[in-house]
Amino acid sequence: MSTTRPYSPGDRGPEPTGASGASEGDVSATGASEGGASAVPAVSSGGRQVRRLSFDGESGVVPLARDFTRQALYAWGWLPAATADRRAAAEDVLLVVSELVTNACLHAEGPDALEITCDNKVIRVEVSDRGTGQPAPRTPHRAGRPGGHGMFIVQRLCLDWGVVRLPGVAGKKVWAELGAPA
Repeated sequence: MSTTRPYSPGDRGPEPTGASGASEGDVSATGASEGGASAVPAVSSGGRQVRRLSFDGESGVVPLARDFTRQALYAWGWLPAATADRRAAAEDVLLVVSELVTNACLHAEGPDALEITCDNKVIRVEVSDRGTGQPAPRTPHRAGRPGGHGMFIVQRLCLDWGVVRLPGVAGKKVWAELGAPA
């Protein structure tokens, strides 16, 4: 379903100002990977686990984002997958991350950050960028033709997706939600 709703149905909206995914009293460690990208490790907050990667002028951001996501999936128990369905669910998450980060590279001056949130039922991927464009599946979709399939893939694999724009702030967050494996 293509949508511009900032949040999926039933979502209560954004966290209060200043929220980072950590509960009060939690200390979140920030690590830096080679080249300056910084990552915030998994933090548990009310059953939700959050990881955030800042690209901060990095090159090779698509493989960096996939590696970061793969590490999160291992930490959250999605990998190693015990069944073909669980393996497919993890691969779908990696593909959606690749598509959203690639779109930010191609159409929005590159991504600023990747945030992945996991609870018991849903994993949410958010890619922020400074672009002004509106992502949409190419219509009509033409199977077999190169390019233009990214948002079509996201639309097909995800429960829902959308765009968040904050007034007075350049850019946007493109988000997508996938179901957790059974």
